[in-house]
Amino acid sequence: MAGAIIDYIAGQVAFPEIDVRQRLSVSTGYGVAELVMHAGAEQVGKQLGELGLWDRDITVLTLHRGVTVIPNPRKHVVLEAEDRLLCFGKLDEMRSMIPERRRRRAKVRRLPKDHLSDMSS
Repeated sequence: MAGAIIDYIAGQVAFPEIDVRQRLSVSTGYGVAELVMHAGAEQVGKQLGELGLWDRDITVLTLHRGVTVIPNPRKHVVLEAEDRLLCFGKLDEMRSMIPERRRRRAKVRRLPKDHLSDMSS
């Protein structure tokens, strides 16, 4: 019985309960973010190693591809459209990887000139 208790206590010490968010937000400017590789993104079709993430102080924790989760993906993994990367690193660097969305121009409908003259009377 004593051996089982010791094994249980040793297991708790080796893998203590931790608040991951608290541990990962210790450094200012660092955090966790999910980057989605939409179809047409310049990263699609490239290997993770080609993206220079590690040089930008970004670590890929997991790659979500459909229902498949690839923990700690290697640099040779080729990105596909709609892959989601869960990353830890510099928040500014991760923000810079998100392509800016094109702003839609508001559609302005011109009124016929004769309608304007009717309104002023």
